[in-house]
Amino acid sequence: MSITTRLVAVGLMLAACSPTAATQPSPTAVDQTALETPGQRPQQSGPLSGGSADHTKFEVLQQTFTTGPEVTEACLSCHTETGQHFMRNIHWTWDYVDPETDQQLGKRHLINNFCTNARGNEGMCAQCHAGYGWKDEHFDFTDQTQIDCLVCHDGTGNYYKTPNNEGHSACSVMFEDMPPLDLGEIARNVALPSRANCGTCHFNGGGGDNVKHGDLSTALIDPPRTLDVHMDAAGLNFACTACHITKQHLWAGSRYKVIAKDTEGTGLPGERRDVATCESCHGLSPHPIDSVRAFKLNDHISSVACQTCHIPEFARGGVATITDWDWRTAGKTHDGEGYHEHGYTQGNGEQRYTYKSIKGDFIYAEDVVPEYAWFDGQMHYTTIDTRFDDSQQPIEVNHFGGTRADGDSRIWPFKRMRTWMPYDAGNATLVYTHLWGVDDTAYWGNYDMGQAIARGMADFGLDYSGEFGFVETLSWWPITHMVAPKEDALACRDCHAAEGRLAGLEGVYLPGRDHNRWLDLIGILAVGLTLLGILIHALIRLFSKGEQH
Repeated sequence: MSITTRLVAVGLMLAACSPTAATQPSPTAVDQTALETPGQRPQQSGPLSGGSADHTKFEVLQQTFTTGPEVTEACLSCHTETGQHFMRNIHWTWDYVDPETDQQLGKRHLINNFCTNARGNEGMCAQCHAGYGWKDEHFDFTDQTQIDCLVCHDGTGNYYKTPNNEGHSACSVMFEDMPPLDLGEIARNVALPSRANCGTCHFNGGGGDNVKHGDLSTALIDPPRTLDVHMDAAGLNFACTACHITKQHLWAGSRYKVIAKDTEGTGLPGERRDVATCESCHGLSPHPIDSVRAFKLNDHISSVACQTCHIPEFARGGVATITDWDWRTAGKTHDGEGYHEHGYTQGNGEQRYTYKSIKGDFIYAEDVVPEYAWFDGQMHYTTIDTRFDDSQQPIEVNHFGGTRADGDSRIWPFKRMRTWMPYDAGNATLVYTHLWGVDDTAYWGNYDMGQAIARGMADFGLDYSGEFGFVETLSWWPITHMVAPKEDALACRDCHAAEGRLAGLEGVYLPGRDHNRWLDLIGILAVGLTLLGILIHALIRLFSKGEQH
């Protein structure tokens, strides 16, 4: 089994998890071999341009490591403060309290409309936690030796992680042929994080390649300029950390706190480290003033996000994203055994599952035109504690505000995700569902949703009526990657038209889309009088006497 194939199996475990997974090729290959190799131009990491030490010469790394924590202890023997720094970031805590709403957020608590919930399913979901061994609520978040340094800094392309505890046999079989890791070799060849490192988790969120975000896929590991001008492997070749600048292992930019309208721009004397906005690099007047058009484009900055014009479509590069997920159809079996069906061939020629017994039905899309809305940067979440009116479906798992008048909003592009998902029909709340495990209540083994919900709620002392149903939900994902070349940006006519991209946007008068009898008349008169004035001026000059005519 090749390195790439082994990493595909790990990175897309959730995507391939089904009773026949052992005999099926993974549908979306994570080409981790795109990590830096000798002779390849290194990715650009913002203010960081490389280390000042050769880890192959460190005495502490000249040993055989049997576990990840042993490697971490060796790392911390030199990087003495890194553990304390790292334990403050959300990649470690999976915990965040919104200072504006006081909502308890973070992957440890939230419910999403993809695989539903990480809490209670850490044995599988915590593969993407930047640590080792998180199986349940007893994980020690104060133990620095449990930090996983290699998941971000592996420079070999050989590193992988397996689930932290056992799932049912149909899933755990995926790891039977994984070769042992040479942790010493990997530790001696660490590097700055590359797109492939970050993408191991971020490209595969939600259970597969580009499933969740829509603008983060394996196509960005080695992309051409047409897919992303910043990550273009032959051009700027930005690593993720070129924009998500790091200070003491805290990253700029967060989906929990989006800066929808940056009014500060570039920082002086150097780069800002608190945000990952377009303005923090390109400034507040990004278009060179060489024409009236450029002047007008800069005028749009106050009301239109850069992403709106410069990311005309997402899920590009041949990798599809899921737009609809139906848990109502999950649980069907053939002779008591789960199965899955291929039904979609994406742009790069690879097939995607459109049905799985463990998850239900999926609908995919590529080259998707975003939804557009006013956005002030503040997301509001439907949490496990939120009671809602289930007669007012769809229920927004996350929603946002913003208007033209508030001064803090701009027009942003979004991916809209629609899912029919389980909920407590008696209490009208979302639920924690126990998916992963070998016990008889784990859904990815018994296909009994009632038992899985009862177990998931009981494990955390939550009230459950005993009556479950399915509710239609929506979630919204701001689009900010896959920046197209400037020649492929939206033109004026794409929005300023009756049936243009902003046809449904409210709160603003849009020339070309909107019409008002008196305003149109005033505009026509203004243009007519201007032309008349020019004509009169020309006639005067033509017939005037003197040498200056």
